[in-house]
Amino acid sequence: MSVDIPAPQEVPSNDDFGPWLAQASILIVDDEPGMRHFLSRTLASRCKHVEEAASAAEASEKLDEKVFDVVIIDNIMPGKSGVEWLREQRQVGFFTNAILMTAYADLDTAIQALRAGAVDFVLKPFRSNQMLNAIARCLSDKHLQNENFVLRQELRVASDTVLHTRLNGNSPSIRRIRQTLSRVAPLPTSVLITGQSGTGKEIAARSIHALSERADKPFVPVNCAAIPHDMIEAELFGHLKGAFTGATGARDGLFLHARGGTLFLDEIGEMPLATQSKLLRALESRRIRPLGSSREVPVDVRFLFATNAELESAVEQGKFRADLYYRINVMQIAMPPLSERREDIAELSKLFMERLSHQLGMAPVPLTEQTLAALQNYDWPGNVRELRNTIERALILGEFPEDFAGSENMPEESGSDSLAAAERRHILRVLEESGGNRAEAARRLGISRKTIDRKLARWTRANADA
Repeated sequence: MSVDIPAPQEVPSNDDFGPWLAQASILIVDDEPGMRHFLSRTLASRCKHVEEAASAAEASEKLDEKVFDVVIIDNIMPGKSGVEWLREQRQVGFFTNAILMTAYADLDTAIQALRAGAVDFVLKPFRSNQMLNAIARCLSDKHLQNENFVLRQELRVASDTVLHTRLNGNSPSIRRIRQTLSRVAPLPTSVLITGQSGTGKEIAARSIHALSERADKPFVPVNCAAIPHDMIEAELFGHLKGAFTGATGARDGLFLHARGGTLFLDEIGEMPLATQSKLLRALESRRIRPLGSSREVPVDVRFLFATNAELESAVEQGKFRADLYYRINVMQIAMPPLSERREDIAELSKLFMERLSHQLGMAPVPLTEQTLAALQNYDWPGNVRELRNTIERALILGEFPEDFAGSENMPEESGSDSLAAAERRHILRVLEESGGNRAEAARRLGISRKTIDRKLARWTRANADA
């Protein structure tokens, strides 16, 4: 059997074929050694990894051991045709984009190829640029699908995420945690991050990812408590068409979307026991099985976990698997509550004020010494998240209201040098300099006219009562 080998030619650089070609892993499936050799030679210097298979059976074996970004397969081969092989692979959990090559093209073959799951169709003989462009289209489509899925997942938990990706503060406890994060980040070790809600567990996880060798790959956060129990397996492992009611098409899971990067499982204590068993198997074998599939897919991810629950107590109560707890609790990092790092409150308040005011397009609300004292004296049961929300609420209102969180802990006036007395003297002096014009005084002070009216009324009542 003869085969048309494309003539040698100059091939443009990878820049002409998108930014993902250099990182791509390609499998070439063709029974003709000449075509395999030509494609391998063309792709080897431009892609991260290229493998060959001389038959559909050999290709199936390779897919059991490795995930490829693109599979290039000839249609006419001994045994199963490329279309038949693709159709079977889709039925057992094959998510990779496939390009079908054929020397005998007709409309019926093209339709069969698309129905079998091919995303592109290349007619032999072809030029190198044609194949490279087909691969680039596959990679671009896959990247966009992955990016959209990850972005949707991030939006799902965006309300729980603060505005920065670094643990800010200079307290001894935060300095120690930053040091620990920098030591553990380069290692493949699984990390369990514990602490109350709102203490910055996801920020710590993002810091580990940013400091690791996987920083240029996806960081995929998953809030296990936010996903319905009957859907969490499909979200994590993916599923085939018809795997359950409503599964109208196949879809990759978060494990595959995080491939090469970091998978952060937040609120791991809320994961159902049945899913815990499958997660344990995935951690130990580094392989997953999508719902409805008979094939296990190899995965390459760094695992990070977080919880605000006492997992040891959950193990004793039978709500969390002991073997999974010991598997994920290799390195534990405990995030301190904000009440134990009060010296960081002023820095965090200023940071949130600056970034939120820019994000909302609103003028910053002055953080006076009295306001900062109140913020530092409050216990913050909601931790850093509550502080952030307090700052955002102040921005929306244009001031820190009288009853803002922490106001009950305001320091009492204790003589003429108290912060409250200093604030009163300052406001009255600016008001006098403004000729009694409250609107002008408010503009100079950076507060609202209503705030000045309320403070003057309170001071007048206090004088009358005295």
